[in-house]
Amino acid sequence: MTATPRSRPIRVVLAKPGLDGHDQGAKVVVRALLAAGMEVIYTGLRQTPEAVARIARDEDVDVIALSSMAGSHLAFCRRLAPLLEEAGLSDKLWIIGGNLPRQDHDALRALGFAGIFPTGARLDDIRVFIERNARSRVSAAPGEAHA
Repeated sequence: MTATPRSRPIRVVLAKPGLDGHDQGAKVVVRALLAAGMEVIYTGLRQTPEAVARIARDEDVDVIALSSMAGSHLAFCRRLAPLLEEAGLSDKLWIIGGNLPRQDHDALRALGFAGIFPTGARLDDIRVFIERNARSRVSAAPGEAHA
């Protein structure tokens, strides 16, 4: 398969959900994605599901990423998923990283999170996953159909 050149950089929103106050890892991921040529909107701490959905819609992102270290990821994602769907963002790539116990991975996938990156995931793995899975969403010029 030949890679299709992108007409614009991949746009990512990276949010810190709920009361999670640990953002060091999120900032490292932001820098890695920026270094890879992506446009990244970092929301900062303590975002609500409504705010994440609004920002993702308003910023016309290709990827909706969450970084969760506080253990409330399932409750947050259960509230966020229908809001993303209502906002017409079902076709975007949804990913999550952080303190994500293995027993929660299937539930996160069932909610629509295609990429799950537990603490210790390699930055290159996150970058490659985004590039491979968001490519079709950004390869067409505005107004053209995606392949």
